Amino acid sequence: MVTTLSVATFPEEREAKRQALLDAVENLRGVILAGSDEAEETGTLPQATVDAIHEAGLFAYKSARVLGGAEADAMIQLEVVEAASRMDPAAGWSIMIGSGSLSGMVAFLGEEAISEMFVDGKFPRAAGVAAVSGEAVIVDGGYRVTGRWAFASGIRHSHYLAMGAMAVGGPDGPKQIRMVVPTSQAKIHDNWDVMGLRGTGSCDFSLDDVFVPERFTWDGVEAKPLRGGANFYLGRPGMQTTGHCGVVLGIGRRALDEITELAKTKKRGYRGTEALIADRGSFQKFLGESDMRLRAAKSLCLETLEEAWELVTQEITPPPELQVRLRASGTYATEEASDIVSQAFRFGGGSALYSSHILQKCLRDVHGAAQHNMVSDRAYENHGQFLLEFPDANPMG
Repeated sequence: MVTTLSVATFPEEREAKRQALLDAVENLRGVILAGSDEAEETGTLPQATVDAIHEAGLFAYKSARVLGGAEADAMIQLEVVEAASRMDPAAGWSIMIGSGSLSGMVAFLGEEAISEMFVDGKFPRAAGVAAVSGEAVIVDGGYRVTGRWAFASGIRHSHYLAMGAMAVGGPDGPKQIRMVVPTSQAKIHDNWDVMGLRGTGSCDFSLDDVFVPERFTWDGVEAKPLRGGANFYLGRPGMQTTGHCGVVLGIGRRALDEITELAKTKKRGYRGTEALIADRGSFQKFLGESDMRLRAAKSLCLETLEEAWELVTQEITPPPELQVRLRASGTYATEEASDIVSQAFRFGGGSALYSSHILQKCLRDVHGAAQHNMVSDRAYENHGQFLLEFPDANPMG
């Protein structure tokens, strides 16, 4: 029997669902903006921001509808993260990671584990790391797990953690598995002292010989989703493209918003030659071109996601040639946004240099997002290998 949970609900019809989710993000504008400075100072989202996102159902917007999630398609996922990141990149990034980690638990764990996690019919908050960074020794009833995982965004506000490990001690040799543990069983390392995306709280965590019951694990390679499955046929590049594209496109838009308003009032130049930034032809060209570049990057991402979504709704995993384009489109959006934000910062002059100015935060955050391996230039190399028909080409190479 499937457990039905009482959480924020969203319409089933696609366009109505899309609008309801975007409205939910917009309704959080006040609390997200109010907590932005605190997130920067403390290195994690304020509890008030986390609670508001949670209660709005946005951490569950990717999760299975049968359990009360919105089960948004990949294109809507991108737009939701973009809208939140335009307000505050840390909030958008945290929605990306929190919703992705939770949706995996919801999709793959059995009823017994789900019943334990969802206390009083409420979604828990989740964080996670995709990397296989631990060892799980097979024992009676489960595994003894030891390891350390990096970049667990939102961990300080999570109830559960998902992670990858190598299961050892079985008759068929080591194999990758995924598992879930209560956050209380992990040691959180206070090492998130970084330049960009400071408010995401992406600390390392470790487990030391922690017992994980079999019911809180699943096969990391061959497992089929038990519920809300379409998203999980995308493959890792597709599942991560939505969020990464959304974050950087949102930051790019915020930078253009801010420099457009600043340009209307700020003059630059030496005495006798001062002129409004808005009156400079170079700025006008930058603004017009940048708007087109962001629109083009978003269109590419959505087009590629739509192509993949047609397949996954039939439970068909996109071929590697499409998966590599999903990853490359995220890299393209990231590079376009990074360049646009950098130029916007330059046009802002000395004003943008101050820690209190949003343009310097956009600069730090977009380049922080660009450091992720999923959107590195390796994606272009892999794409080129497919175009060259290399027999060992791999989207995640």
